[in-house]
Amino acid sequence: MKKVVITGGAGFIGSHLLRRMVNRYPDVTFVNLDKLTYAGNLENLLDIEHKPNYRFIKGDIVDGDFLTALFDAEQFDTVIHLAAESHVDRSIANPIEFVMTNVVGTVNLLNAARHCWNGNWEGKMFYHVSTDEVYGSLGEEGFFEESTPYDPHSPYSASKASSDHFVRAYHDTYGMPVLLSNCSNNYGPYQFPEKLIPLAIHNIKNSKPIPVYGKGENVRDWLWVEDHAAAIDLILQEGTTGETYNIGGFNEWKNIDLIKLLCTIMDKKLGRPEGTSAGLITFVRDRAGHDLRYAIDASHLNTSLGWKPSLQFEEGLEKTVDWYLANEEWLDHVTSGTYKQYYQQQYADR
Repeated sequence: MKKVVITGGAGFIGSHLLRRMVNRYPDVTFVNLDKLTYAGNLENLLDIEHKPNYRFIKGDIVDGDFLTALFDAEQFDTVIHLAAESHVDRSIANPIEFVMTNVVGTVNLLNAARHCWNGNWEGKMFYHVSTDEVYGSLGEEGFFEESTPYDPHSPYSASKASSDHFVRAYHDTYGMPVLLSNCSNNYGPYQFPEKLIPLAIHNIKNSKPIPVYGKGENVRDWLWVEDHAAAIDLILQEGTTGETYNIGGFNEWKNIDLIKLLCTIMDKKLGRPEGTSAGLITFVRDRAGHDLRYAIDASHLNTSLGWKPSLQFEEGLEKTVDWYLANEEWLDHVTSGTYKQYYQQQYADR
């Protein structure tokens, strides 16, 4: 690993991964390739932007010619692919955007890497980061394993399932060295406030309604984002080429129970009477095709590589709340779009 491109590095998970990798591997060059959509924010990376082994390049993975020229110029030996449209509601409203970024964009990256490496696979790796949503929905029992058949139910999960299949196809057809991982729901600092936890924190802070789909009975497995970054790092260093690794937090929570816990934490942090924030909970019409339950079996990653989560959910959730309350300026920037205007103008001609 000498020169690594991380796609979507200005996003939530990507920024945490870049921060970890840039600081841990000072002799490796890391290039952050990001389109800077609404969820891509270079303010997430202010603490490493002047590191000598870090660079940012603005670009769109849907542009295949751009990627081919970039790979030829930079000669990356490692790709960690996180760039994706990831919000299920947005995929229901505009599925073609998810097809273009998540499917076509992934194939463009595979083609650029294949053209650049030209069959010389030694020292090369294409690491594709995916989601547990490709497996569909679970009942009250059972867990997603690496061998679980794909059964995506939303345009988002269908687009990610397709990209997974293309990555495996390039491994099987061309011999390209690949790694894949499928993770459960991430949470932590720097997450764009369209997702459940930061949205709820933002709304509670401003005494606005907290929208909860249906009756709040959908179950998700929650993964501390820094634990996810550590798992990606470990898999990249020690994983077996061609394999898939499921990454989960062993933290199943019903949405309504999570929100109630969050309300209790926020009341305490904000000095409000207990039960104040819970009064903001507002049940809304359920999402179309809403999967009931996700739960990851991460035992393969644990037994083969020794990874396990570092935090229990209650501890991680409190740390997340503390971060958002201490970084109100960041939250104000992303909710107002101020950061987007600044960075889009700064990189307009690049």
